[in-house]
Amino acid sequence: MLDAAHRPAPVGAAPVAPPLLEVSNIEVVYNDVILVLRGLSLSVPKGGIVALLGANGAGKSTTLKAISGLLKTEEGQVTRGEVRFAGERIDGIDPHEIVRRGIFQVMEGRRIVADMTCLENLRLGAFTRSDGDIKRDIEMVYSYFPRLKERTGLAGYLSGGEQQMLAIGRALMARPKLILMDEPSMGLSPLLVREVFGIIRRINAELGVTILLVEQNARMALSVADYGYVMEQGKVVLDGTAEALSSNEDVKEFYLGGHGAERKSFRNLKSYKRRKRWL
Repeated sequence: MLDAAHRPAPVGAAPVAPPLLEVSNIEVVYNDVILVLRGLSLSVPKGGIVALLGANGAGKSTTLKAISGLLKTEEGQVTRGEVRFAGERIDGIDPHEIVRRGIFQVMEGRRIVADMTCLENLRLGAFTRSDGDIKRDIEMVYSYFPRLKERTGLAGYLSGGEQQMLAIGRALMARPKLILMDEPSMGLSPLLVREVFGIIRRINAELGVTILLVEQNARMALSVADYGYVMEQGKVVLDGTAEALSSNEDVKEFYLGGHGAERKSFRNLKSYKRRKRWL
């Protein structure tokens, strides 16, 4: 498999900013038996928003866990390839050290601490920090999510949208350089989805936080992203600018509700066979 640096040019122009995150030809195995990622490569430019798309079971969440070091909690490991952040290799180091280096993952399903208050959850996000600016950063989070300031009870009583806001706010408390977001729209109404994605765009533009976004709502993800990757069966099968992917007929059919009967695999498409040399 060719790594990202030597792969032929994909659909649309490649990201122009220098990469903050580089995932090169990784394989991930669970329980020493189950191969989930099969030589996956991608890069995330500093200051950008990159979307990672694909059906359930494609390996999107596993990719985020490989980056954030959380595979160990599920008997998984990177058995081949490497993950580099800001030029330094991070695969194999402990999750708390990865957080200290500037990566924070917002987990699928929010994963807030239900029997703690909003404020306590936010303070928990700053557990790796030793500076004295935590109070100021809490006020910064409230400026993005004013509803959280009004919620003084236990976080478990928040609505789904408010819990998602709290999860993102907790990530901001770590002062991350890169946020990994896993399905931020899950379980939210269309109105709340638009609100959350609007805040994601603001965080990227105003704070300069780089974002790698895993999302089933491909249309919404591509509306905020600069670049995107499409995964299938543990591999990247298509990538390009968000604009190019949004106008790609295959992507329209599979993920944007474009037209025709839904096909089950990119492997049935001639365009997939042309791109097979990338993998």
